[in-house]
Amino acid sequence: MNETLNRLSDVRPTPLSKRVFDLCVASIGLLALALLFPIIAVLIIVDSRGPVIYRQERIGRGGKSFTMYKFRTMARNAEALLSTLAYRNLGGDYLIRIPHDPRITRVGRWLRRTGLDEMPQFINILKGDMSLIGPRPQAPNEVALYTAKQRRRLEVLPGITGLWQVTARTDPSFDEWVRNDLKYIESWSIWLDFSILLRTPLSMFGSHPADQMAEESIRDARLRNWLDVHEEDFGVFADKFRLRGVR
Repeated sequence: MNETLNRLSDVRPTPLSKRVFDLCVASIGLLALALLFPIIAVLIIVDSRGPVIYRQERIGRGGKSFTMYKFRTMARNAEALLSTLAYRNLGGDYLIRIPHDPRITRVGRWLRRTGLDEMPQFINILKGDMSLIGPRPQAPNEVALYTAKQRRRLEVLPGITGLWQVTARTDPSFDEWVRNDLKYIESWSIWLDFSILLRTPLSMFGSHPADQMAEESIRDARLRNWLDVHEEDFGVFADKFRLRGVR
């Protein structure tokens, strides 16, 4: 599959200024991680059984696969439980957006809310697999479904955060995600990276996209139920209104 992706995806070289920016921020981030790691590791181990670091294959620039690192935020058997929760997924074929996902641990929910779960990806940056800012990397089975337009996300290094995370959290659709990624690729500048980096902490305190979608679905369902219950009342009101109009 990777060979196919390489043929279909152009690769853009990483500008020197972007690479230097990535290395500086990642180095500082790893120093902070060295201080936080023991605390986070203990919290994860006490909260649930399983490894501290979660490793998963992702697809990067040019369709090249790599191992991405995160602090584990889910139960150890999260992958096995996914099939039983597929009916609750609001992200379609390309995303996993399960509102109030029961696989997420208590500590994991806090790590995700603060963005600390992504800190081990500073190692990916130093290895050259990722950048600080860029399209979020996806799993091989998700990338295999890409259209020609969506494969353009693979032209650059994937990032820890990106334009979508700071501008489109109220529209968590994959189409909007791709639109923002392509906009970022075409309009990149070191100042845009700096701006996204500064705005990322603020965006973390908003509602999670999956929870937003769930709340909207619940509101829509309640509205439909209310209309169904009062449909007869509306009919009676309409009949009276027409009769008054005739008079």
